[in-house]
Amino acid sequence: MKKLRTYYMHLRHPPNMERRWIFPLAIGSMVSLFLLFLSMVASPGGTPLFPFYKSVAVSSSFFVESKLHPVPISSLPPPPRFAYLISGSVGEGNMLKRTLEALYHPINRYVLHLDLESPPEERLDLQKYVQNHPNFKKFGNVKVITKANLVTYRGPTMVANTLHAAAILLREGGDWDWFINLSASDYPLVTQDDLLHTFSYLPRDLNFIDHTSNIGWKESQRAKPVIIDPGLYMSKKADVFWITQRRSVPTAFKLFTGSAWMALSRPFIDYCIWGWENLPRIVLMYYANFISSPEGYFHTVVCNAQQFQNTTVNSDLHFISWDNPPKQHPHHLNVNDMQRMVDSNAPFARKFVGEDPVLDEIDKQLLHKRPNMVVAGGWCIGSHENGTDPCSITGSTNVLKPGPGAKRLETLINSLLSEENFRPRQCK
Repeated sequence: MKKLRTYYMHLRHPPNMERRWIFPLAIGSMVSLFLLFLSMVASPGGTPLFPFYKSVAVSSSFFVESKLHPVPISSLPPPPRFAYLISGSVGEGNMLKRTLEALYHPINRYVLHLDLESPPEERLDLQKYVQNHPNFKKFGNVKVITKANLVTYRGPTMVANTLHAAAILLREGGDWDWFINLSASDYPLVTQDDLLHTFSYLPRDLNFIDHTSNIGWKESQRAKPVIIDPGLYMSKKADVFWITQRRSVPTAFKLFTGSAWMALSRPFIDYCIWGWENLPRIVLMYYANFISSPEGYFHTVVCNAQQFQNTTVNSDLHFISWDNPPKQHPHHLNVNDMQRMVDSNAPFARKFVGEDPVLDEIDKQLLHKRPNMVVAGGWCIGSHENGTDPCSITGSTNVLKPGPGAKRLETLINSLLSEENFRPRQCK
Protein backbone atom coordinates (compact mmCIF):
# COMPACT_ATOMS: atom_id res chain seq x y z
CA MET A 1 0.00 0.00 0.00
CA LYS A 2 2.95 2.37 0.50
CA LYS A 3 3.32 2.54 -3.27
CA LEU A 4 -0.15 4.06 -3.68
CA ARG A 5 0.69 7.51 -2.31
CA THR A 6 3.93 7.79 -4.31
CA TYR A 7 2.29 6.57 -7.50
CA TYR A 8 -0.71 8.88 -7.07
CA MET A 9 1.51 11.92 -6.56
CA HIS A 10 3.49 10.94 -9.65
CA LEU A 11 0.26 10.98 -11.66
CA ARG A 12 -0.80 14.31 -10.18
CA HIS A 13 2.58 15.97 -10.80
CA PRO A 14 4.44 14.65 -13.86
CA PRO A 15 8.25 15.09 -13.79
CA ASN A 16 8.41 17.61 -16.63
CA MET A 17 6.26 20.00 -14.63
CA GLU A 18 8.97 20.31 -11.99
CA ARG A 19 11.76 21.74 -14.19
CA ARG A 20 10.51 25.28 -13.80
CA TRP A 21 11.31 25.06 -10.08
CA ILE A 22 15.05 24.36 -10.56
CA PHE A 23 16.29 27.96 -10.93
CA PRO A 24 14.25 29.45 -8.02
CA LEU A 25 15.25 26.48 -5.85
CA ALA A 26 18.96 27.03 -6.59
CA ILE A 27 18.76 30.74 -5.77
CA GLY A 28 16.84 30.02 -2.55
CA SER A 29 19.39 27.42 -1.49
CA MET A 30 22.32 29.84 -2.04
CA VAL A 31 20.62 32.56 0.03
CA SER A 32 19.84 30.07 2.82
CA LEU A 33 23.45 28.86 2.95
CA PHE A 34 24.74 32.44 3.07
CA LEU A 35 22.43 33.33 5.99
CA LEU A 36 23.39 30.14 7.79
CA PHE A 37 27.09 31.03 7.41
CA LEU A 38 26.50 34.50 8.86
CA SER A 39 24.56 33.07 11.78
CA MET A 40 27.57 30.94 12.70
CA VAL A 41 29.92 33.94 12.77
CA ALA A 42 30.12 35.29 16.31
CA SER A 43 30.85 38.87 17.41
CA PRO A 44 33.87 39.52 19.67
CA GLY A 45 31.60 39.16 22.70
CA GLY A 46 30.52 35.74 21.63
CA THR A 47 27.02 36.77 20.52
CA PRO A 48 25.92 35.58 17.11
CA LEU A 49 25.49 38.32 14.56
CA PHE A 50 22.15 36.74 13.44
CA PRO A 51 20.74 35.11 16.57
CA PHE A 52 18.06 32.87 15.04
CA TYR A 53 17.92 31.02 18.32
CA LYS A 54 19.23 31.54 21.83
CA SER A 55 22.18 29.47 22.95
CA VAL A 56 21.93 27.74 26.32
CA ALA A 57 25.07 26.70 28.19
CA VAL A 58 24.60 23.20 29.55
CA SER A 59 27.11 21.18 31.51
CA SER A 60 28.04 17.77 30.21
CA SER A 61 26.54 16.20 33.34
CA PHE A 62 23.06 17.29 32.18
CA PHE A 63 22.86 14.41 29.72
CA VAL A 64 22.73 10.88 31.04
CA GLU A 65 23.05 8.66 28.00
CA SER A 66 22.50 5.52 30.01
CA LYS A 67 18.98 6.66 30.82
CA LEU A 68 17.98 7.47 27.24
CA HIS A 69 15.82 5.01 25.36
CA PRO A 70 15.15 5.29 21.63
CA VAL A 71 11.52 5.97 20.77
CA PRO A 72 10.32 3.47 18.18
CA ILE A 73 9.02 5.11 15.02
CA SER A 74 6.13 3.25 13.44
CA SER A 75 6.17 2.86 9.70
CA LEU A 76 2.38 2.84 9.65
CA PRO A 77 0.65 6.11 8.71
CA PRO A 78 -2.05 7.41 11.05
CA PRO A 79 -5.52 6.07 10.25
CA PRO A 80 -7.99 8.40 8.55
CA ARG A 81 -11.48 9.04 9.84
CA PHE A 82 -14.73 8.56 7.98
CA ALA A 83 -17.94 10.55 8.38
CA TYR A 84 -20.99 8.50 7.44
CA LEU A 85 -24.52 9.45 6.53
CA ILE A 86 -26.82 6.43 6.83
CA SER A 87 -30.35 7.24 5.71
CA GLY A 88 -33.59 5.29 5.66
CA SER A 89 -37.32 5.57 5.28
CA VAL A 90 -40.44 4.04 6.79
CA GLY A 91 -39.92 0.52 8.13
CA GLU A 92 -36.11 0.65 7.81
CA GLY A 93 -35.23 1.54 11.39
CA ASN A 94 -33.94 -1.94 12.29
CA MET A 95 -32.01 -2.23 9.03
CA LEU A 96 -30.38 1.12 9.77
CA LYS A 97 -29.33 -0.10 13.23
CA ARG A 98 -27.76 -3.24 11.78
CA THR A 99 -25.88 -1.28 9.13
CA LEU A 100 -24.60 1.11 11.79
CA GLU A 101 -23.33 -1.79 13.93
CA ALA A 102 -21.51 -3.25 10.94
CA LEU A 103 -19.90 0.12 10.15
CA TYR A 104 -19.07 1.31 13.63
CA HIS A 105 -15.64 2.43 14.78
CA PRO A 106 -14.93 4.92 17.59
CA ILE A 107 -12.76 7.26 15.49
CA ASN A 108 -15.45 7.71 12.82
CA ARG A 109 -18.51 9.93 12.94
CA TYR A 110 -22.06 9.00 12.03
CA VAL A 111 -25.25 10.85 11.18
CA LEU A 112 -28.46 8.80 11.01
CA HIS A 113 -31.62 9.97 9.28
CA LEU A 114 -35.05 8.37 9.05
CA ASP A 115 -37.13 10.58 6.76
CA LEU A 116 -40.37 12.26 7.67
CA GLU A 117 -42.41 9.42 6.15
CA SER A 118 -41.26 7.21 9.04
CA PRO A 119 -43.68 7.29 11.98
CA PRO A 120 -42.54 9.25 15.05
CA GLU A 121 -42.39 6.02 17.06
CA GLU A 122 -39.81 4.53 14.70
CA ARG A 123 -37.63 7.65 14.80
CA LEU A 124 -37.91 7.81 18.59
CA ASP A 125 -36.91 4.14 18.87
CA LEU A 126 -33.79 4.83 16.81
CA GLN A 127 -32.90 7.81 18.98
CA LYS A 128 -33.27 5.78 22.20
CA TYR A 129 -31.20 2.97 20.71
CA VAL A 130 -28.32 5.36 20.06
CA GLN A 131 -28.63 7.06 23.45
CA ASN A 132 -28.57 3.76 25.35
CA HIS A 133 -25.88 1.91 23.38
CA PRO A 134 -22.77 1.72 25.63
CA ASN A 135 -20.23 2.31 22.83
CA PHE A 136 -22.16 5.14 21.19
CA LYS A 137 -22.67 6.76 24.59
CA LYS A 138 -19.01 6.43 25.55
CA PHE A 139 -17.52 7.89 22.36
CA GLY A 140 -20.37 10.26 21.47
CA ASN A 141 -19.82 9.94 17.74
CA VAL A 142 -23.32 8.95 16.56
CA LYS A 143 -25.95 11.63 15.96
CA VAL A 144 -29.58 11.17 14.96
CA ILE A 145 -31.28 13.93 12.98
CA THR A 146 -34.34 14.46 15.18
CA LYS A 147 -36.00 17.03 12.94
CA ALA A 148 -36.51 14.70 10.00
CA ASN A 149 -36.50 15.85 6.40
CA LEU A 150 -39.09 14.97 3.79
CA VAL A 151 -37.20 13.07 1.10
CA THR A 152 -38.72 12.39 -2.31
CA TYR A 153 -37.37 9.51 -4.35
CA ARG A 154 -35.44 10.83 -7.40
CA GLY A 155 -35.98 14.41 -6.26
CA PRO A 156 -33.57 17.17 -5.19
CA THR A 157 -34.66 16.69 -1.56
CA MET A 158 -32.25 13.73 -1.52
CA VAL A 159 -29.39 16.09 -2.36
CA ALA A 160 -30.63 18.59 0.23
CA ASN A 161 -30.66 15.84 2.87
CA THR A 162 -27.09 14.81 2.00
CA LEU A 163 -25.89 18.42 2.23
CA HIS A 164 -27.74 18.77 5.54
CA ALA A 165 -25.88 15.80 7.01
CA ALA A 166 -22.55 17.07 5.68
CA ALA A 167 -23.18 20.47 7.28
CA ILE A 168 -23.93 18.81 10.62
CA LEU A 169 -20.70 16.83 10.44
CA LEU A 170 -18.73 20.01 9.68
CA ARG A 171 -20.41 21.87 12.54
CA GLU A 172 -19.81 19.03 15.00
CA GLY A 173 -16.12 19.17 14.16
CA GLY A 174 -13.75 16.25 14.35
CA ASP A 175 -10.83 15.50 12.09
CA TRP A 176 -12.67 13.33 9.58
CA ASP A 177 -11.24 12.89 6.10
CA TRP A 178 -13.96 11.34 3.89
CA PHE A 179 -17.73 11.69 3.80
CA ILE A 180 -19.54 8.48 2.78
CA ASN A 181 -23.27 8.41 2.07
CA LEU A 182 -25.09 5.09 2.48
CA SER A 183 -28.64 3.90 2.97
CA ALA A 184 -30.20 1.28 5.22
CA SER A 185 -30.18 -0.96 2.12
CA ASP A 186 -26.35 -0.88 1.99
CA TYR A 187 -24.03 -3.19 3.90
CA PRO A 188 -20.23 -3.38 4.25
CA LEU A 189 -18.19 -6.27 2.86
CA VAL A 190 -15.06 -5.38 4.86
CA THR A 191 -14.49 -4.34 8.45
CA GLN A 192 -13.75 -0.77 9.41
CA ASP A 193 -10.26 -1.87 10.41
CA ASP A 194 -9.81 -3.12 6.84
CA LEU A 195 -11.11 0.13 5.38
CA LEU A 196 -9.19 2.43 7.71
CA HIS A 197 -5.97 0.50 7.20
CA THR A 198 -6.20 0.62 3.41
CA PHE A 199 -7.19 4.30 3.24
CA SER A 200 -4.32 5.18 5.58
CA TYR A 201 -2.00 5.01 2.57
CA LEU A 202 -4.12 7.21 0.30
CA PRO A 203 -3.92 10.99 -0.22
CA ARG A 204 -6.78 12.62 1.68
CA ASP A 205 -7.93 14.66 -1.33
CA LEU A 206 -9.20 11.74 -3.43
CA ASN A 207 -12.91 11.70 -4.32
CA PHE A 208 -14.38 8.29 -5.06
CA ILE A 209 -17.28 9.10 -7.36
CA ASP A 210 -18.54 7.16 -10.37
CA HIS A 211 -18.96 9.73 -13.15
CA THR A 212 -19.14 10.30 -16.89
CA SER A 213 -19.93 13.19 -19.22
CA ASN A 214 -21.45 10.79 -21.73
CA ILE A 215 -24.99 11.30 -20.49
CA GLY A 216 -26.60 9.67 -23.56
CA TRP A 217 -30.35 9.15 -23.17
CA LYS A 218 -30.32 11.14 -19.95
CA GLU A 219 -30.00 14.34 -21.98
CA SER A 220 -33.52 14.02 -23.37
CA GLN A 221 -35.12 12.27 -20.38
CA ARG A 222 -33.42 14.06 -17.48
CA ALA A 223 -31.51 17.17 -18.53
CA LYS A 224 -34.15 18.76 -20.76
CA PRO A 225 -37.36 17.97 -18.82
CA VAL A 226 -38.21 20.24 -15.89
CA ILE A 227 -39.57 18.58 -12.74
CA ILE A 228 -40.99 19.89 -9.48
CA ASP A 229 -40.34 18.12 -6.18
CA PRO A 230 -43.25 18.76 -3.76
CA GLY A 231 -40.97 17.76 -0.92
CA LEU A 232 -39.36 21.20 -1.19
CA TYR A 233 -42.51 23.02 -0.09
CA MET A 234 -45.13 20.48 1.11
CA SER A 235 -45.41 18.76 4.49
CA LYS A 236 -46.79 15.54 3.01
CA LYS A 237 -44.87 13.26 0.67
CA ALA A 238 -45.81 13.25 -3.00
CA ASP A 239 -44.07 12.12 -6.17
CA VAL A 240 -42.25 14.54 -8.43
CA PHE A 241 -44.17 15.89 -11.42
CA TRP A 242 -43.19 17.30 -14.80
CA ILE A 243 -44.13 20.60 -16.40
CA THR A 244 -44.66 20.99 -20.14
CA GLN A 245 -41.83 23.45 -20.69
CA ARG A 246 -38.44 21.92 -21.57
CA ARG A 247 -35.01 23.52 -21.31
CA SER A 248 -31.76 23.33 -23.20
CA VAL A 249 -28.56 21.68 -21.97
CA PRO A 250 -26.41 24.08 -19.90
CA THR A 251 -23.53 25.90 -21.54
CA ALA A 252 -22.16 27.59 -18.38
CA PHE A 253 -21.00 24.21 -17.08
CA LYS A 254 -20.73 20.64 -18.35
CA LEU A 255 -23.12 17.98 -17.10
CA PHE A 256 -21.84 14.78 -15.53
CA THR A 257 -23.77 11.80 -14.23
CA GLY A 258 -23.07 8.61 -12.31
CA SER A 259 -23.82 6.71 -9.12
CA ALA A 260 -25.61 8.34 -6.18
CA TRP A 261 -23.21 6.64 -3.72
CA MET A 262 -19.77 8.12 -3.15
CA ALA A 263 -16.87 8.80 -0.76
CA LEU A 264 -16.01 12.50 -0.93
CA SER A 265 -13.00 14.26 0.54
CA ARG A 266 -13.38 16.79 3.31
CA PRO A 267 -11.90 19.62 1.19
CA PHE A 268 -14.55 18.98 -1.47
CA ILE A 269 -17.35 18.82 1.12
CA ASP A 270 -16.09 22.13 2.52
CA TYR A 271 -16.26 23.56 -0.98
CA CYS A 272 -19.85 22.35 -1.53
CA ILE A 273 -21.11 23.67 1.82
CA TRP A 274 -19.24 26.95 2.07
CA GLY A 275 -19.19 27.67 -1.66
CA TRP A 276 -16.49 30.34 -1.69
CA GLU A 277 -17.00 30.13 -5.45
CA ASN A 278 -20.56 30.35 -6.70
CA LEU A 279 -20.43 27.12 -8.72
CA PRO A 280 -21.86 24.80 -6.01
CA ARG A 281 -24.90 27.08 -5.53
CA ILE A 282 -25.52 27.61 -9.24
CA VAL A 283 -25.38 23.89 -9.94
CA LEU A 284 -27.59 23.14 -6.92
CA MET A 285 -30.27 25.54 -8.17
CA TYR A 286 -30.10 23.93 -11.62
CA TYR A 287 -30.51 20.42 -10.18
CA ALA A 288 -33.55 21.52 -8.14
CA ASN A 289 -35.57 20.77 -11.31
CA PHE A 290 -33.61 17.72 -12.48
CA ILE A 291 -34.94 14.17 -12.22
CA SER A 292 -32.66 11.88 -10.18
CA SER A 293 -30.48 14.81 -9.14
CA PRO A 294 -28.44 12.68 -6.65
CA GLU A 295 -26.92 11.03 -9.72
CA GLY A 296 -25.62 14.31 -11.10
CA TYR A 297 -25.15 17.15 -8.60
CA PHE A 298 -21.85 16.23 -6.91
CA HIS A 299 -20.51 14.79 -10.16
CA THR A 300 -21.11 18.03 -12.04
CA VAL A 301 -19.64 20.18 -9.27
CA VAL A 302 -16.45 18.14 -8.80
CA CYS A 303 -15.78 17.93 -12.54
CA ASN A 304 -16.38 21.63 -13.21
CA ALA A 305 -14.34 22.90 -10.27
CA GLN A 306 -10.77 23.19 -11.51
CA GLN A 307 -9.17 22.49 -8.13
CA PHE A 308 -10.97 19.13 -7.81
CA GLN A 309 -11.01 17.79 -11.38
CA ASN A 310 -7.83 15.76 -10.91
CA THR A 311 -8.91 14.25 -7.59
CA THR A 312 -11.64 11.93 -8.87
CA VAL A 313 -11.42 8.16 -8.75
CA ASN A 314 -14.08 6.71 -11.03
CA SER A 315 -15.76 4.29 -8.64
CA ASP A 316 -18.59 4.28 -6.11
CA LEU A 317 -16.85 1.52 -4.09
CA HIS A 318 -19.99 -0.62 -4.32
CA PHE A 319 -20.99 -3.99 -5.65
CA ILE A 320 -24.35 -3.49 -7.36
CA SER A 321 -26.06 -6.05 -9.56
CA TRP A 322 -27.71 -4.37 -12.56
CA ASP A 323 -29.59 -5.53 -15.60
CA ASN A 324 -27.91 -4.91 -18.95
CA PRO A 325 -28.83 -2.25 -19.93
CA PRO A 326 -29.49 -1.00 -16.38
CA LYS A 327 -33.08 -0.46 -15.28
CA GLN A 328 -34.29 2.04 -12.69
CA HIS A 329 -33.54 -0.29 -9.77
CA PRO A 330 -30.74 -2.84 -9.19
CA HIS A 331 -31.34 -6.46 -8.27
CA HIS A 332 -31.96 -7.37 -4.65
CA LEU A 333 -28.92 -9.28 -3.44
CA ASN A 334 -29.19 -12.74 -1.86
CA VAL A 335 -26.97 -15.70 -0.91
CA ASN A 336 -26.51 -16.58 -4.58
CA ASP A 337 -24.59 -13.31 -5.02
CA MET A 338 -22.19 -13.98 -2.15
CA GLN A 339 -19.18 -15.07 -4.19
CA ARG A 340 -19.60 -12.28 -6.73
CA MET A 341 -19.66 -9.73 -3.91
CA VAL A 342 -16.41 -11.11 -2.49
CA ASP A 343 -14.75 -11.30 -5.91
CA SER A 344 -15.64 -7.66 -6.64
CA ASN A 345 -13.24 -6.53 -3.86
CA ALA A 346 -15.68 -3.68 -3.15
CA PRO A 347 -16.02 -2.45 0.44
CA PHE A 348 -19.81 -1.98 0.17
CA ALA A 349 -22.75 -3.66 -1.53
CA ARG A 350 -26.38 -2.89 -2.22
CA LYS A 351 -29.32 -3.42 -2.48
CA PHE A 352 -30.43 -5.61 0.42
CA VAL A 353 -34.05 -6.05 1.43
CA GLY A 354 -35.10 -6.60 5.03
CA GLU A 355 -33.31 -9.26 7.04
CA ASP A 356 -32.23 -11.34 4.07
CA PRO A 357 -30.15 -14.42 5.08
CA VAL A 358 -27.26 -13.12 2.95
CA LEU A 359 -26.60 -10.51 5.65
CA ASP A 360 -26.05 -13.32 8.17
CA GLU A 361 -23.54 -14.87 5.78
CA ILE A 362 -21.69 -11.58 5.39
CA ASP A 363 -21.61 -11.20 9.18
CA LYS A 364 -20.29 -14.72 9.62
CA GLN A 365 -17.80 -15.01 6.76
CA LEU A 366 -16.54 -11.46 6.20
CA LEU A 367 -17.19 -9.29 9.25
CA HIS A 368 -17.20 -11.83 12.11
CA LYS A 369 -20.07 -9.84 13.57
CA ARG A 370 -22.29 -11.22 16.30
CA PRO A 371 -26.01 -10.42 16.41
CA ASN A 372 -26.83 -7.03 17.91
CA MET A 373 -23.14 -6.21 18.44
CA VAL A 374 -20.75 -3.89 16.65
CA VAL A 375 -17.97 -5.46 14.59
CA ALA A 376 -15.00 -6.08 16.87
CA GLY A 377 -11.80 -4.28 15.85
CA GLY A 378 -8.37 -3.64 17.29
CA TRP A 379 -9.96 -1.23 19.77
CA CYS A 380 -11.94 -4.06 21.40
CA ILE A 381 -9.90 -5.81 24.12
CA GLY A 382 -12.62 -7.65 26.03
CA SER A 383 -13.25 -11.38 26.15
CA HIS A 384 -15.06 -13.33 23.42
CA GLU A 385 -16.02 -16.15 25.76
CA ASN A 386 -19.59 -17.15 26.61
CA GLY A 387 -21.10 -14.66 24.17
CA THR A 388 -19.46 -11.66 25.86
CA ASP A 389 -19.16 -8.53 23.75
CA PRO A 390 -15.40 -7.94 23.29
CA CYS A 391 -16.08 -4.24 22.67
CA SER A 392 -17.50 -3.83 26.17
CA ILE A 393 -13.88 -3.16 27.16
CA THR A 394 -12.02 -0.76 24.91
CA GLY A 395 -8.36 -0.01 24.32
CA SER A 396 -6.61 2.40 21.98
CA THR A 397 -8.90 3.47 19.15
CA ASN A 398 -5.92 3.84 16.80
CA VAL A 399 -5.05 0.15 16.93
CA LEU A 400 -6.16 -1.59 13.74
CA LYS A 401 -6.34 -5.30 13.04
CA PRO A 402 -6.93 -5.59 9.30
CA GLY A 403 -7.93 -8.95 7.91
CA PRO A 404 -8.46 -10.55 4.48
CA GLY A 405 -10.82 -7.72 3.54
CA ALA A 406 -7.91 -5.28 3.54
CA LYS A 407 -6.10 -7.40 0.97
CA ARG A 408 -9.15 -7.50 -1.28
CA LEU A 409 -9.62 -3.75 -0.95
CA GLU A 410 -5.95 -3.13 -1.70
CA THR A 411 -6.39 -5.06 -4.95
CA LEU A 412 -9.32 -2.83 -5.91
CA ILE A 413 -7.51 0.41 -5.02
CA ASN A 414 -4.40 -0.62 -6.94
CA SER A 415 -6.57 -1.24 -9.99
CA LEU A 416 -8.45 2.06 -9.66
CA LEU A 417 -5.21 4.04 -9.32
CA SER A 418 -3.36 2.20 -12.06
CA GLU A 419 -2.03 4.21 -14.98
CA GLU A 420 -4.60 2.78 -17.38
CA ASN A 421 -7.57 3.54 -15.10
CA PHE A 422 -6.84 6.59 -12.94
CA ARG A 423 -5.90 9.42 -15.31
CA PRO A 424 -7.91 8.35 -18.41
CA ARG A 425 -11.12 7.96 -16.37
CA GLN A 426 -11.04 11.34 -14.67
CA CYS A 427 -13.37 14.21 -15.57
CA LYS A 428 -13.62 14.57 -19.34
